[in-house]
Amino acid sequence: MSFFKKIFSKEKKETLDKGLETSKSSFFNKLSKAVAGKSKVDDAVLDNLEEILVSSDVGVATTLKIIDRIEARVSKDKYLGTEELNGILREEIAGLLSETNLGNDTDFTIPANKKPYVLMVVGVNGVGKTTTIGKLASQFKKKGLKVVLGAADTFRAAAIDQLQVWADRTGVPLVRQEMGSDPASVAFKTAEFAKKNQIDIALIDTAGRLQNKKNLMEEYKKIINVLKKIDPSYPNEVILVLDATTGQNALNQVEEFSKIHDLTGLIITKLDSTAKGGVVLAICKKYGLPIVAIGMGEKETDLHPFNAEYFSKALLGIEN
Repeated sequence: MSFFKKIFSKEKKETLDKGLETSKSSFFNKLSKAVAGKSKVDDAVLDNLEEILVSSDVGVATTLKIIDRIEARVSKDKYLGTEELNGILREEIAGLLSETNLGNDTDFTIPANKKPYVLMVVGVNGVGKTTTIGKLASQFKKKGLKVVLGAADTFRAAAIDQLQVWADRTGVPLVRQEMGSDPASVAFKTAEFAKKNQIDIALIDTAGRLQNKKNLMEEYKKIINVLKKIDPSYPNEVILVLDATTGQNALNQVEEFSKIHDLTGLIITKLDSTAKGGVVLAICKKYGLPIVAIGMGEKETDLHPFNAEYFSKALLGIEN
């Protein structure tokens, strides 16, 4: 993933920590009970830890991998105190996340040699897709980049109107047509507008009617085909937006959208509204897709580039 860079401010760390408070509190409370009265990590502690990870939506396969890693460390060190467990968990979680090539990106940017950069955003209705696009537009605009939005979800009037609100708020142009118009036409005109007006990044919203998967697949194919008529590299990114509150159902959405088109990354929203922050680990382990950003609130600034190290610390309530 290429539209991030490595600068992580104190404010961003604090926001991340606060946003994951629900997941952190739930996990930390369960972990405290699991090690109560125990001085070292033994089979009973590991069994309890396994239950905690699964109930936090980390997923069975990912949980077993984490437990195996900790067991290996216990075997190697012979004695492992329960007070060290949080730090070890943090290291193992960060290690797992890094395996999916997530990196430690911490700010939004785009390749200097690829303009306009066309980013197509997909996801089911209700996950915060349009809001996420608006937040991206706002953050790119504040960095001095020229942005255009494309309202290619022409099946929901609310989606077009919502994107118009974000366009007005951020002061960026919106390419739109009437409800029921051809989404591919909107996408084409968005990319065309971006080319003609020296735009840095084009963000294209799309429909998310998975209940009508066959039609949606054809619609996406058509959008991608018309974009490639402008530039064979388009779209440069296809990002799937997921709602963290849906827990393991988010994995099903990755599965379904992966059948429709190859994904280049994920954005996970509403992490501030759930105790299921562990679903991030499950998704990374199963699909190996980079999580490029996480959403934790309604404000324009409440979308943060995903950083494996800081996420694992915030999830476990580790200060440094």
